[in-house]
Amino acid sequence: MSDTIEKIKCLIIGSGPAGYTAAIYAARANMSPVLYQGMQPGGQLTTTNEVENFPGYVDGVTGPEMMVQLQSQAQRFGADIRDGWATKVDFSGDIHKVWINDKIELHCETVIISTGASAKYLNIASEQHYLKMGGGVSACAVCDGFFYRNQEVVIVGAGDSACEEAHYLSKLCSKVTMLVRSEKFRASKIMEERVRKTENITILMNHDTVDVLGDEQVVTAVKARNKTTGEVFDIPATGFFVAIGHQPNTEIFKDYLTLDETGYIINTPGTSKTNVNGVFVAGDAADHVYRQAITAAGTGCMAALDAERYLASKD
Repeated sequence: MSDTIEKIKCLIIGSGPAGYTAAIYAARANMSPVLYQGMQPGGQLTTTNEVENFPGYVDGVTGPEMMVQLQSQAQRFGADIRDGWATKVDFSGDIHKVWINDKIELHCETVIISTGASAKYLNIASEQHYLKMGGGVSACAVCDGFFYRNQEVVIVGAGDSACEEAHYLSKLCSKVTMLVRSEKFRASKIMEERVRKTENITILMNHDTVDVLGDEQVVTAVKARNKTTGEVFDIPATGFFVAIGHQPNTEIFKDYLTLDETGYIINTPGTSKTNVNGVFVAGDAADHVYRQAITAAGTGCMAALDAERYLASKD
């Protein structure tokens, strides 16, 4: 065995609420956890300006501030938080091998995967500008819809998630305009009927998003194009929601772990266990339904407890 190989009792891949919570529990259980933060330290919440639905923050908190606090809490108990990301794994043997930045080889007794999922965006320059500004672009209606009460918003998407988010927004916003890029929904019939029957949802089929307009600080309108007629027009809106799906960050695990058809890791129901003994999953890498900070944190706790019990069973 090479001297450059590091032996680790509990490796946590990825940060965010799931990874940091797993680190807190693993550190308190004397598992000497090592956490690599990944390409986006703190995860998706670092792009969220205000978090008001996480218990305990009476006045709300910014996403980045919350992640700094979670990291500090994990470090307080001795978690080893490191920069870098996993680029390759080998889960074929009893020792779980993980490579960091294609250079560092780790041999781990347990691995907790908390790599999350990345929201898909249209990648329009203005969309990305207002997303980074926290000025009106979001990929989560449940997270951010509250900030647009009694306002007009636009949502783009055609699947079940888009319909669910549009319906959710309709309960908060005065008007929801739904841009569907094709001539038909991809959603189930029951979800399509639900949005069609909601009075304050306007559905524009076969429409593209051309641009997100604003004053450089906040969104004021969305420019759309009718793909049939070519007409380009502005839709007044203070919020622009993108609901075209998420991509789980699980590509490097596909040769060893059981994934569903969209790439989410399949865990044993009621646990964080994967199909590989000693490898556990927490957060959005396995959750395509809830995708909330609080649920991610809960599964981070589960993963650390499951890992602790796994190690105890081997003693």
